[in-house]
Amino acid sequence: MPAPITREQTRADREALLDAAETLFYGRGIQAVGMDDVRAASGLPLKRIYRIFAAKEDLVVAMLRRRDRNWRGNLAAHVEQVPDPRDRVLAVFDWLAGWFAEPGFRGCAWINAHGELGASSPAVLAEVRAHKQAFHDQIAAWVRAAGSSAAEPVFLLAEGAIVTAGITGDPAPARHARAAAAALLTTPF
Repeated sequence: MPAPITREQTRADREALLDAAETLFYGRGIQAVGMDDVRAASGLPLKRIYRIFAAKEDLVVAMLRRRDRNWRGNLAAHVEQVPDPRDRVLAVFDWLAGWFAEPGFRGCAWINAHGELGASSPAVLAEVRAHKQAFHDQIAAWVRAAGSSAAEPVFLLAEGAIVTAGITGDPAPARHARAAAAALLTTPF
């Protein structure tokens, strides 16, 4: 009889699944990736995968949720090391420029997921909306701390830069959005 699976092993298997899913879903698209692909990339049998995530949709939602924590956490770590509140807002665009220049950059994982599944999966749509709201709130807090009321346009500049860079494959939209954000921060709104 096989040994029972420990909590630690379940956590490790879950992380391996999320790592494989994130790489595959972000790199190739959610619908283009089958669970056999996830099995091969994670090294886990399908039976084990479905014990951890009962459906592919559950795996997608968990992957987006974890990516949100990591993505926004990395952004915050970068921005919050900048001492000046105005420069913190501009640091958002510096961080985005670095992300856009990474090998394998394919735009926003949440926009991509919304495009593929947003109309057919309420769970994915809810996760996409939760991420966008959290990103909005993060930017709004930094903009308010800089003494500006331009949170909405700065957020839209960041979102527009992400989408444009994802489509064009060019990191320049971050630089252009940064310049526009700098102008907004110096103009009474």
